[in-house]
Amino acid sequence: MRYTISGELHADERMKFDVLIVGAGIAGLYTALNLDESLKCCILTKESVEISNSWLAQGGIAAAISTDDTPGLHFDDTLIAGAGLCDPGAVGVLVKEGPGDIRALVKMNVPFDLNEEGVLQITREGGHRKDRIVHAGGDATGRETVKSLARLVATRGNVAFLGHSFFADIITDEANRTVGALVIGQDGEYIIVDCPNIVIATGGIGQVYKTSTNPSVATGDGIAAAMRAGAGVRDLEFIQFHPTGLHSPEAEDRAFLISEAVRGEGGLLKNGDGVRFMQGAHELNELAPRDIVARAIFAEMGRTGTDHLYVDITERPREFLSARFPTIFQECLSRGIDISKDWIPICPVQHYLIGGITTDLHARTDIAGLYACGEAASTGVHGANRLASNSMLECLVFGRRAAEDINAVMKEGVERGEAAASFEPERGMTGGFEEMRREIQRLMNDYCFVVRNEHDMRDALARIQEMKRQLEEGFAPGRDYIVALNVATIACAILEAAIARRGNVGAHYRSDGENL
Repeated sequence: MRYTISGELHADERMKFDVLIVGAGIAGLYTALNLDESLKCCILTKESVEISNSWLAQGGIAAAISTDDTPGLHFDDTLIAGAGLCDPGAVGVLVKEGPGDIRALVKMNVPFDLNEEGVLQITREGGHRKDRIVHAGGDATGRETVKSLARLVATRGNVAFLGHSFFADIITDEANRTVGALVIGQDGEYIIVDCPNIVIATGGIGQVYKTSTNPSVATGDGIAAAMRAGAGVRDLEFIQFHPTGLHSPEAEDRAFLISEAVRGEGGLLKNGDGVRFMQGAHELNELAPRDIVARAIFAEMGRTGTDHLYVDITERPREFLSARFPTIFQECLSRGIDISKDWIPICPVQHYLIGGITTDLHARTDIAGLYACGEAASTGVHGANRLASNSMLECLVFGRRAAEDINAVMKEGVERGEAAASFEPERGMTGGFEEMRREIQRLMNDYCFVVRNEHDMRDALARIQEMKRQLEEGFAPGRDYIVALNVATIACAILEAAIARRGNVGAHYRSDGENL
């Protein structure tokens, strides 16, 4: 299936830009800020800038900026967490160039937290052997960074925002080069955007799962569109499940995250009897890499027959906790949990897609003019398991690199025709899309979670493939149909990759797998 739209398309509007950036998180905004101001750029957002994984990010940004740290140590920690599957070249770029991007954010007046001496406050998270995490607003680094970058982008005369609009398809020419995009506007109108460069910065795929820290917009739209256009994807089996989502007895559209930084500040993982179960499981105890912590929690819940465990940070004073973790403190308090006195109930939840659209060191995909950065991309940095707080650094480094490559290409001159998509014959479908999405989420949560096995995954894949076939053979105008198609596409790709990789490594763990 090449395009989502069936039948003859009558575009209600046509726009022309040099660059279309899909997504207004940190990756998309930082890319825009590094584009040459002579280039006409459009940032497309599915909702608003306040609804993104970047906005919700709590922990911080990792970079070797302290006097006792080096890019080499950061490099080593990243490779260890990635379980031997990181691309050393990509990691080298990340750790060497990352400190420069942190300095750039400081110059852009991102309000990073400072210590008593007025210099950047630096902390530690799981998998890091040095303090190298900078943060803002205590536990609101993503929000504060996005707000600062968005304000700067808004001052750029070459950048336009297209809000509440849905990215449907990438349009390519006969030579498989990017020439434009098909977009569904706020009022359901079809818009053709002519552009020789598209940057996919659409974030993750959390809504493929029933329980996720991702917002409602994280349905993998950019990745699915890239797959339809023929772009390569890799490592989709590596799904990071955050060990400490806030447990809720009621079903929620988005799980609230208890940041790893809470454990970095002394939070201890305990079962209901108060026993610390991470001691002896890993040399870093509670600060072990996330895949190890998630599996330990999953196993302890199974052993004790419970659906949640606890983080205990009651040794820290109330004043410290309310200042260091204001968002977490207030959210827990609103649920009747005073984290200075009460243990925090937690359980693993889907959090981050480690794989994604395959890119090179300049964020280029295998389609000319198509770039990807941030969570939607697979740069090779994370390997089999993302090291905490490397994700926002990856957004910065490779978003900037995408912009630099576009600047160079456009300076040389790019001649492309207008977007002209050839759509398939009319297909008909009446609905049931929400029900399909809910069934896919349940299957993925039940059969492709922290621990998987081939038998269950094959059963889930067969059912989701059947729903995907129905969607491809049918069509209904509007977003609901395309979102269901995207979720089914991504779920099938995840399951196929997880079935194909028999060896247990990093975030991918099968009870019937081979321990490597």
